[in-house]
Amino acid sequence: MGLKGKVVGQVEISFHGDIYHEIFRERPHHLPSMCSAIHSIEGQGGTVGSTITLIFTHEGKTKMAEDVIEAIDDEKKLVKFRVVKGDILESYKSFSLTCQVHSNDDDHFVTWTLEYEKLSEEIPEPLSYLQTILDITKEMEDHHAKK
Repeated sequence: MGLKGKVVGQVEISFHGDIYHEIFRERPHHLPSMCSAIHSIEGQGGTVGSTITLIFTHEGKTKMAEDVIEAIDDEKKLVKFRVVKGDILESYKSFSLTCQVHSNDDDHFVTWTLEYEKLSEEIPEPLSYLQTILDITKEMEDHHAKK
């Protein structure tokens, strides 16, 4: 296994993909009210270069990540974040997350892609981070289903 890698996960959502994209693009501060794993978010989204700091739970521990929005593509419903500070960088030299929503008639899927470079071979692939993100997506689904 090399130090660089990519993991991908996908979840089907029942609410419209435009809403999901808008939350991550412009309204990330709404996430703590939708997801138990996200405790707080500071900063604003909406533009490339925006910085967002979040406090979240991963594997039962409270962690911090500061992310910069690297790319926004409204046509493709894509937002890419790069982690610039925080606990994740204790194990990974680089770490980015891309969220993309795919809609086809009444079907809506959220695909998360994590690209990373480990600090050493002993560091595991970030499958637990991917699972946390997929769980957050499912919680958002549950939140919108209750409305």
